[in-house]
Amino acid sequence: MAKIPLLITADLEGGAGYQFRGATRFPRGMAIGATGNTQYAYEAGRLTALEAKAMGININFYPVVDVNNNPQSPIINIRSFGENPQKVGEFGVAYIKGTQDAGLLATAKHFPGHGDTSVNSHLHLPVLNFDRARLDKVELPSFEAAIQAGVSGVMTAHIALPQMEKSADLPASLSPELTTGLLRKDLGFQGLVFTDALVMHAISMNFGGERAPVLAIEAGADVALEPADLPKAFAALKDAVVKGEITEARLNESVRRLLEAKARAGLMNRQGPDLATLDEQVGTRATAAKAQEIIEHALTLVKDDRNAIPLKLPGSEQVLLLNVVDADNPEYAGNSGATFRAQFLRRHPQTFTAQVTPGITRQEADLVEQLAAAYRTVVISCFIRIASYKGFFGLTDAQQALLRAVVQSNLAKPDGQLAFALFGSPYLLDSIPELPTYALAYEFYPDAEAAMVRALFGEIKFQGKLPVTVANYPAGTGLGR
Repeated sequence: MAKIPLLITADLEGGAGYQFRGATRFPRGMAIGATGNTQYAYEAGRLTALEAKAMGININFYPVVDVNNNPQSPIINIRSFGENPQKVGEFGVAYIKGTQDAGLLATAKHFPGHGDTSVNSHLHLPVLNFDRARLDKVELPSFEAAIQAGVSGVMTAHIALPQMEKSADLPASLSPELTTGLLRKDLGFQGLVFTDALVMHAISMNFGGERAPVLAIEAGADVALEPADLPKAFAALKDAVVKGEITEARLNESVRRLLEAKARAGLMNRQGPDLATLDEQVGTRATAAKAQEIIEHALTLVKDDRNAIPLKLPGSEQVLLLNVVDADNPEYAGNSGATFRAQFLRRHPQTFTAQVTPGITRQEADLVEQLAAAYRTVVISCFIRIASYKGFFGLTDAQQALLRAVVQSNLAKPDGQLAFALFGSPYLLDSIPELPTYALAYEFYPDAEAAMVRALFGEIKFQGKLPVTVANYPAGTGLGR
């Protein structure tokens, strides 16, 4: 219906199946980084792009090329390929090439680097007190690699860098110094610049729904993404042009970039997606098999002090399976652990299961401790997930205290064995180093849960290596069992 066809964007960090039911779910950055294989990044980008194009999408807001060197990061975390700037750049470039070879436009985010934050920009404005030398060493190399590889878009971050921007509270997404000065002039990026979503609280609570889009365009962004109030944002931009705050020449720069992007995306031929063949192109068995192969190669066994893996369970042995989730709210808790439980019970029916939520009472915790003391074998599935507006990140003190008690009880048994599988943020070992077994999936969707069960029972091997440092275990650690 549009006179000039519209660009359709989507946030497909975990494959097209991350947003669209029936499409294929792929692991995100950290799991791909754990495989050590950049070809997997290429394939994830390529296959995601093919499914996205079949649905009529033109731009993927991925990859995340932030360097996750802060274990307390509540929002980048497993979305990053790891903590090493060069390796993040290599995996990011591979994903970008896979995406763009398949005809989709890729976006590197979140410029100039959101990884070393302990604040969630969906809720508050993070401040990074870094100078240019630090950025050149840690944050910028992966973005430079993406730009040199021809990435079509860059998304700017809602993070303040007071040593780089004279207005100390002005985030990169609204900063001329960082968007035009650093990104465009110093790094030479000529593609599309998107802000991160302006509805995020770091922006909406500090700059408002009308001022923020004007500041973003003045800073050099081509797209002021998702303003808090679209009609007011449009009126404010128009008023800024009428008043001469934004010149027609400045608008033309962004219009030209957008038209060029539409041409590269093939929109000028006005051919929409072929709905008749959609089922043949989206959610295919071959694509699902590749996604499964990647998550299986990502599974990482960091430690196994008592050689519990693979699990050796006599058919008659009673086993306790605890599922520890990081939210009581069904919106975030969902069915986390349901696939793990079902797959585990298929292999060992003599299993008693219990759920440990953040709201667990002292009486309930005491009961779980008593249960754990009665079993030789305890298996724990644990979920520590990132979510945009979740507000809380990690396990509560009560949950951590319970885990320590269960571990101590099991270690006190000469023949005790405890298997601990973590889905999501890999850093819990920093808080509970006494865990005797520590297996990571990095992801928290059903296929990751099923793959972890297969690995615990020895049906597939743990092949992944840590892409980040966890407790005393450096990046590169991984037991092949």
